[in-house]
Amino acid sequence: MASVSLVPFISKYNSVLNRDVTGLGKQNLFDGNSETCWNSEQGTPQHILVEFKQPVCIHSVVVQFQGGFAGKTTKLIDGNSKSEICPLYPEDNNKTQTLNLPLQEHGVERQKLKLQFVNSTDFHGRIIVYSLDFCGSVAQQPDNGPSNAGASTKDEPSVTPALTIT
Repeated sequence: MASVSLVPFISKYNSVLNRDVTGLGKQNLFDGNSETCWNSEQGTPQHILVEFKQPVCIHSVVVQFQGGFAGKTTKLIDGNSKSEICPLYPEDNNKTQTLNLPLQEHGVERQKLKLQFVNSTDFHGRIIVYSLDFCGSVAQQPDNGPSNAGASTKDEPSVTPALTIT
């Protein structure tokens, strides 16, 4: 199955600089605008929690930090079980980075993910993220039998829709 961008429909974080949720809030993580960002308050750890409309299989996290305000020690955590999926190793720069999950994690279905920044490259613990994306596929729904009666039997390409924020 082709990899697609998986945009969560709910995102939460533990802080935002000066409580400026309008200018520096979660909506800026997924808006596609390179001029907007989420900016955490100082202190560690910081985190971003995302939830998808349905289970997804993630194989990479794509993130762009502000250089000097990147996650140093970063963990990807299953939002339901609270168990660590894997450590991630972002670089301290302004480039968009693709952080790949280990191969054994690619087929694992998850609906909530927590990106935890244990510490930051900033002395005060602030994190600045310009964009965040998750690549993978929407988990396959179980086939419940003849519910597709009357549907076309032609071999049509399957399209995996991206999930949207509400």
